[in-house]
Amino acid sequence: MNQRTSPHPWIAALQVGLDGLEKALLQGDAPAVERASQHVQTVLKKAPRTADFAVPGSRLRDDMLQAAHRFGLLRQAVLRAQAQSQRAVRSLLPQQAPGTYGRLAGQNPSTGGAGQAYLSA
Repeated sequence: MNQRTSPHPWIAALQVGLDGLEKALLQGDAPAVERASQHVQTVLKKAPRTADFAVPGSRLRDDMLQAAHRFGLLRQAVLRAQAQSQRAVRSLLPQQAPGTYGRLAGQNPSTGGAGQAYLSA
């Protein structure tokens, strides 16, 4: 039987943060996502020294790679949700077409503003 040692305390804290982030994302709770994201950022700032990852027998490097993979999956989920939200907003609030008698973009009005677009039509 392959007995696994308990993870490094930093990895354990990172996993707790990722669990919270995943839960908030699944619930669609934006304020909770923000809090969980802040928690993960705080944990990441307290990362062990680089030399700690190379200690013989330590699983820190492997655990970090697994956490990074999980974080990448959560990031992809956020990007997909963002794209879905943008599509929904665009379908509900389509971009407004510029007015017929509006100012032409990039041209200086010589007739006092809105009349320029009308005169060039």
